[in-house]
Parts: sequence; structure tokens; C-alpha cells
Amino acid sequence: MKRHMMHPYTAYRPDARRHEEEQEHPRHEDGAPQGQDVPDGNLADAADAVHDVVEPSVEAESAPTPEAKDEENEAVARCKAEMEELRLRTAAEMENFKKRLTREHQEQMRFAAEKVLGDLLPSIDNLDLALQYGSQHEACKDMLQGVAMTRKLLLDALDKNGLKALGEVGDEFNPEVHEAVGFEPNPDLAPGSVTRVMQRGYKLNDRLLRAAKVMINQ
Repeated sequence: MKRHMMHPYTAYRPDARRHEEEQEHPRHEDGAPQGQDVPDGNLADAADAVHDVVEPSVEAESAPTPEAKDEENEAVARCKAEMEELRLRTAAEMENFKKRLTREHQEQMRFAAEKVLGDLLPSIDNLDLALQYGSQHEACKDMLQGVAMTRKLLLDALDKNGLKALGEVGDEFNPEVHEAVGFEPNPDLAPGSVTRVMQRGYKLNDRLLRAAKVMINQ
């Protein structure tokens, strides 16, 4: 019987023995011996296992937490409130702007004739002087009637446009509408009252066009 003789060097070299075994049974890179196929079922099971582990983790990361949902709802509510406040503020500003335009337009309409009426005041003054000095002459009596009628028609027309005459004998002196040009005693009138009107004043609506020049009782 023949004994198997092992090379002495090989018997004491484990690496050489391993090399011989690898040559007899070469392996795949994944550790499986060459010549032996890995069952397809095992690969499918492994892939499913990896998918089951990875997919829930991804869903867990992408799903919003209750705290995040609450913060998002609060942000949306705050944005809506700010937009509503901005809308109300803009509407109020527009309403105030319309009211201001209407008020300014009314003011312009009330005082639009201020310059024209102011230019007519010297003509009214001349009519007053004609009546004052013409009444001293009997020959001017008929003419004065026409002057008086003309003056009345003119003042009525101006009165419709808001023009009012200021300054009458016996009125209490008011520095806002009267201009004192002197003093003269008059026992029939109260002290500080108007004794004589030197030039009438006029007011357009609430605006003073010209103060009345008067004499004041001492």
C-alpha cells in the first residue's frame, strides 16, 4: 500500500495548503465558491429586506411632524391676518382721500368767485359815495333813485354768491371785522360801538374780503 507522500515544505506551510484548496475550488468575489450559483430567491429576499429598511426611514424623514404642521398653520393664519389688515388700511386711506378731495372741491367752489367779487368792491364803493353826496343836492334826486336801484340789484346778485356787507352804525366794535380809524363821541350810542361807517367791509361766506373802516364811540 502506497502512502501519500506530502512535500515536507507544504506540510509545514499552511498558506501553501490554502493556495492549493483555492486552486481546486475557486471562489466568487462575494465569497461564494465559483461553480456554485447563489440562489435567486436569496437575492430577492435580500433586496426586499433592504427596501423595507430604507423606505420607512425615508417616509419618516419626509412626513411633517405635528409641531411643523402647527407652525405652518400659524404662519398661514398670520399671513392672512396681515393681508386683511393691509386691505382695511388701504380702504380707509382711499375713503379719507375721497373725502379730502370732495372737501377741497367744495372749498374751491365756495371761494371760486373771490377774485371777481374783490374786483367789484371799488364799484360798490363808488355807488355808495354817489348816494351819500348826491343826497345833499335836490337836483340829483331823480338820478339817485336809479343809482340806488342799481346798487340794490348788484348787492342782491352778489348776496346770492355768498357776499355779505359788514359795518352798521350802532354795531359793537369787533376787531375781527372792523378797522377803527378814529374816535368820536355820541351820547346816543353805547361806548365802544360804531358811530360812523367810513367804508363798508365785505365777507365771502366765512372768509373776510375786507374789514369795515369805522369810527368808534368814546
